[in-house]
Amino acid sequence: MASLTTGGDSEHLGIPKAVFVDDVDSFMQQPENDSPDTVIRRLDDLGSKYRFMEMNLLQKKKRLRGKLPDIQICLDMIAQLRKYRDNDTDMKTNFLLSHNLYGKAIMPPTDKVCLWLGANVMLEYTLDEADELLRGNQSAAQKTLQKVVEDLDFLRDQITTTEVNMARLHNWTVKQKQQHNRK
Repeated sequence: MASLTTGGDSEHLGIPKAVFVDDVDSFMQQPENDSPDTVIRRLDDLGSKYRFMEMNLLQKKKRLRGKLPDIQICLDMIAQLRKYRDNDTDMKTNFLLSHNLYGKAIMPPTDKVCLWLGANVMLEYTLDEADELLRGNQSAAQKTLQKVVEDLDFLRDQITTTEVNMARLHNWTVKQKQQHNRK
């Protein structure tokens, strides 16, 4: 129980699990815990690391939540293109040229669509291939989002445990000083 954490949890991105300090007296008798100030500083550093990890996971969660609606819009567009292709009718559309500036276009039925893959790369796919790719991306993004939410929950538990340990150690220090002053 001398350490403030156990090894990295492979289930939660290798985030170390904070150890709850149940018996502060025995914990402070460990050789590496030479002074309460040192231990509080170590706990504060650990809390800072946890908060940094939390900030990164929150940013990742925000990116994923922004990506999912975009994927759904693309899937809806593919369904629309299929509908026009199956009916063998032209599609009339307005497309964005610039902020608040649209152009009109008439598109003949098509079985091809181009998708941006990122890093200035666009590839042409059949509607079926594009649908399969986007559904795979959507599924992967949803699974990743669920994992990020689970990791955030785990991380919040570690932050709480670390803060409770700091409070318990602070109270122990005050109690020790009071006992020392009585003597």
